[in-house]
Amino acid sequence: MILFILLVLFFAAFLLIRRARLAVALTALAVFWLIAAGWLTAPLLASAQTVVASGKDLPPSAFAARTAIVVLGGGTEYAKNGTLIPKRDATVRIAVSADLYARCKRTATVCDVIVSGGNPQHHDAAEADTYLPWLLREHVPREDIILENRSLTTYQNARNVAAILPHGYYESLILVTSAYQMPRALLDFRRFGMTPLPVVSDTRHARRGVLPRYENLIGAEIALHELIGLAQFYVYRATGWF
Repeated sequence: MILFILLVLFFAAFLLIRRARLAVALTALAVFWLIAAGWLTAPLLASAQTVVASGKDLPPSAFAARTAIVVLGGGTEYAKNGTLIPKRDATVRIAVSADLYARCKRTATVCDVIVSGGNPQHHDAAEADTYLPWLLREHVPREDIILENRSLTTYQNARNVAAILPHGYYESLILVTSAYQMPRALLDFRRFGMTPLPVVSDTRHARRGVLPRYENLIGAEIALHELIGLAQFYVYRATGWF
């Protein structure tokens, strides 16, 4: 959507600024080539993504006697057979959360996996409900899974998770999401008084070259979305909205 808006702005400038139409057209071509070929997407992703520990880097001390593992929704999509399934990034988050759960159970008394994700795409089911069978297949028992299926944004993820956490019950809180979402997620969770231990499930990379690549456009769209979201957070906090 952000790249589409940028394209519309270039088109509007092309129509309105008659004397500079060639310059506008060449600029638009250059910008979108730099994005699609990865040369502009790479620094955008580097700015948006945070470098923190992966699940394998966590020491056993990260799992307290009562530990909650929060996994954020990463979207859903329809498979070829019409089944609603998690998107690629979400499947990695689910796998990482299940691995953390298995490690947690070796030392902790209580290990709960909180899945936070509503239905922003207006599909047949919320993200949390769609991810549930995938967690069950990863050997996370149903009684240790808490579903939060109303959140539509990262801010709502944090707000709604905070609302269902018993005050002072969990001694350790682990947050699992993709590298590009982690900076904004940590800001939002801290806004609601939580200081989770961040665990990055996956990181996006741009592929630089001459030919345009669709995945570079997706990476740029994600990076711009997160960077705008970070800017929005600070503006809202400065104005007292957050």
